Parts: sequence; structure tokens; C-alpha cells
Amino acid sequence: MQRLINQIHSLLIKNKKSVAVAESCTGGLLSCLLTRMPRSSRYFTMGIVAYNNSIKINFLKIPSRLIAQKGAVSQDVAALMAKSAKKLSKSDLGIGITGIAGPAGGSIQKPVGTVFIALNAKGKKICKRFIFKGNRSAIRKKTAFKALELLKSLLIK
Repeated sequence: MQRLINQIHSLLIKNKKSVAVAESCTGGLLSCLLTRMPRSSRYFTMGIVAYNNSIKINFLKIPSRLIAQKGAVSQDVAALMAKSAKKLSKSDLGIGITGIAGPAGGSIQKPVGTVFIALNAKGKKICKRFIFKGNRSAIRKKTAFKALELLKSLLIK
């Protein structure tokens, strides 16, 4: 994972891009990984852990009706989390993560391990659904790693 973090660090600095994160099920893990390197303040502008729906609604401006209709763990909510992180921080890139890390909280439609990761950049939007296996810690780590992979792919295009 450190190699991937090093690559992202170099790409963000080289391309003079900034990134902000709004994350839920990872509990700040992605923000922690992005700020692991010295000089990360050159590209990391903001990290929000929005576990509670009231934070998603009142701070990230996710419509409450959307959460009621689609659920906090949905593609639409992840996409708006990324958009809001980008807008609030005036960053070049926003990342939104929402999911169910478990061990409880899953359903037939959204089992434990269901995660949505969204990236929002000028002219580029990505939102993907994943179902990760493992315990809570493993799901959080797999989610953060996948978000880093998606960020790298966006940066090298």
C-alpha cells in the first residue's frame, strides 16, 4: 500500500492538484493514508468523517429526501459526498465513501461489505459499487485501498 501512497503523493504534487475527502464507513482511514507523507499539506485540503446522517444532510448538503429514498449507503449519496467535499474545500478532486463495514447493519439488498466510492474532478466523475468480504477492519482497509487505486487511475489519465 505504501508504494501506491507514494505514487499518489508524487502525482498530486507534480500535477499541482488538491484533494478533499468525505468518508463514512472508513472512519477517516483514507484521510489518514493521504496525509501519511510529509508535504501532504500541499494537496490534502480537508477530510470529513460523516458517520451521522445529520452531518451528511446539514454539512455536506445531501438532501434528506435522497437519503430517505435511496439510503445513506447508495451511489447517489457517495457521488454527492464527493461533490460536496470538492466544493466545500475548493479542491480539484473530491472523494466520497459510504458503506456498511459491519458486523451488523447489512440487508439482502445491501449486505455487510457494500461500499460506494465516488470521485469528482473537473469533467470526470466516477462512482463504483463494491462488496468487500472480511471483518470490519478488513472492509475498511479494502475500501480505502480501492479509493486510492481509483484516485491514481484518475490522476494518470
